[in-house]
Amino acid sequence: MAATRLISLHMNKGRTLAKCLKDRTDYEMNPDKTEKGKYISSYACDPKTVVEEFLLSKREYEQKTGKHPKNDVIAYQIRQSFKPGEITPEKANKIGYETAMRFTKGDHAFMVSTHTDKAHIHNHIIFNSTALSGDRKFKDFLLSGMALGRLSNLICMENGLSVIAPQPYHSKTTYIHEERGPTFRDKLRESIDVALSKRPGSFDELLSELSKQGYEIKRGKHISVRGNGQQRFIRFRSLGDGYTEIDLQKKFEGIEKGTAPKEETPKKTEKPFYRDEKFDLLINIQDIIAQGKGPGYEMWAKKFNVKNVMKAILFFQEKGLRTYAELEKMAGDTSDRFSQLSDDIKGYESKLKKISEQKKVIKDYSSTKEIYQQYRQSGYNRKFFEEHKEEIMTHKAAKDAFDKYQGKFPSYKELSAEYDRVLSKKRAAYAEYKEVRKDMQTYQTAKYDIDQILGIGKEQEQNKNRERSR
Repeated sequence: MAATRLISLHMNKGRTLAKCLKDRTDYEMNPDKTEKGKYISSYACDPKTVVEEFLLSKREYEQKTGKHPKNDVIAYQIRQSFKPGEITPEKANKIGYETAMRFTKGDHAFMVSTHTDKAHIHNHIIFNSTALSGDRKFKDFLLSGMALGRLSNLICMENGLSVIAPQPYHSKTTYIHEERGPTFRDKLRESIDVALSKRPGSFDELLSELSKQGYEIKRGKHISVRGNGQQRFIRFRSLGDGYTEIDLQKKFEGIEKGTAPKEETPKKTEKPFYRDEKFDLLINIQDIIAQGKGPGYEMWAKKFNVKNVMKAILFFQEKGLRTYAELEKMAGDTSDRFSQLSDDIKGYESKLKKISEQKKVIKDYSSTKEIYQQYRQSGYNRKFFEEHKEEIMTHKAAKDAFDKYQGKFPSYKELSAEYDRVLSKKRAAYAEYKEVRKDMQTYQTAKYDIDQILGIGKEQEQNKNRERSR
């Protein structure tokens, strides 16, 4: 699950454009937040010179268009926060990169910084408001934040993460943003769970356990508590089902009367209807649509077009899918293949970069060899060095690269041949990558629509709530 937010960045009063950009990027690249820069990636710019590159593009825009806008958006920031414990920093950065690339369509330079200094891993993505072409700017269209959220959800689905349920425009659903983290009520519910795990015999003993955890208890008509860092007391009745004073008292009624029921043998979990071998995706789902049945149908029908599911059914017919297990497997397999191809392409790109660097070493050594020989013949003359400093230092760097290389350094011809081989593999992988990505998106979208009409997500959430209230 990833909560997203799109923020337009403007110049601060009394500060230059360069200073404003530097303040933003310095915060994003903070070594304490990115594990010394380990989790920073970029597109069409270098993190070390990102400010200068953004400024250069804006000067190019003014020269090409003749426009000198005031109070303009200088850049955009995407904040993408993930559910605690659901993702690694590496994968979060990869998802952030994919989100930025698909949201900007590769037309804007961007940098992705993954922060790991809080319980929930989160991305700070900054992209240039000026396009790489230098002749236009990003258009912050109507409901762009909602479009970003849907894209982020889709990418999370592609990577096997949970997603945020679609919300109506101007929804007041609380997202956990980087600045907030868990609320005081969230922490109090967790503390109550911890206290209940100590098996208190009464509500008063529960309050005693909370007191041991550092909570201040305020008794009265409505009992309330206050934890460290809180200004106000929180009433139990505001905590929701399973945590109100009445609900908690009910938990202890049997215990207080000495009639606590014996622990029952856990009931065998019934298999969900959609996992039954007799449940046919093509037949049963069409029946659900026709009859208007299914636990999630009413909610789903308000937010989605039934045509989406019909398209999914046609897709199942083409692929020969009849059971939910088959759909689940294909969605997982294509997602795994997509991840493998993504890693392969990155590996090929890394090899191509290394080969290019080795070819450059040979070029640098060859082009500066004569100057360096003259430098040696001059007795390492200081004046000669100052006149040819760049060539001499380039030659030394190339020679050091040769010396550090283990074994015989490959020839320029060998490197060129190897470059062509790796490039050919990358192109083949990328061709498959595009096809697999398309298939994966189709499978994941179809599965998402089917899950909605079958009420699978809602059913799982209800199970969690029941477990939490016990």
